[in-house]
Amino acid sequence: MVAAILLKGLTAQVLVNEIYSVKPGDRVLVHAAAGGVGSLLSQWASHLGAHVIGTVGSEAKVEEAQRSGCRHVIQYRDEDFVARVEEITGGAGVQVVYDAVGKDTFSGSLASLAPCGHLANYGQASGPVPPFEVSMLFPKSNSLSRPNVFQHLQTPEKLRNAAATLFKALNDDVLRPGHIATFALAEAAQAHREIESRSRKGAVILSI
Repeated sequence: MVAAILLKGLTAQVLVNEIYSVKPGDRVLVHAAAGGVGSLLSQWASHLGAHVIGTVGSEAKVEEAQRSGCRHVIQYRDEDFVARVEEITGGAGVQVVYDAVGKDTFSGSLASLAPCGHLANYGQASGPVPPFEVSMLFPKSNSLSRPNVFQHLQTPEKLRNAAATLFKALNDDVLRPGHIATFALAEAAQAHREIESRSRKGAVILSI
């Protein structure tokens, strides 16, 4: 489990505790909520008392996002997630968006923020975010970060503290890593095909 969860879990820990400290009552939007980091973010934010809205790419992933603590799940390929977030929040928006998708969701993520909200763009599965005017953040006084977990865990002390927080969350059942698929090294090509298909819900590890 450690091989499958450590980097994803440390990323989630940094995002919910340092990049934006999730508080009870916060409205949180998590893109790719059934994915490796997204499911952990949804679980952790829900445990901290947030109202979590998740987006997923297919009907098959809706139930997984719900199990991870999402009160509302939006299929972003079939629905306008900005309009749905506005409807769900009564026009108030969300305090934070955790976005690993990048180019395809960036502008919508900004539009979904509440005043003084924060967008954490921690991945670019759909491609890099194109250049934009920083003044786009001004009307609602929003903020933006592009977090690198390794920069936040540069020292042994920081890494130990973050890992201890993660392992406690796992031991206390705050986080459930879900299914872990193991492939032999000789099956590496098949493992890559399954990851690239974006159909797999759990983690994938290679056994040597």
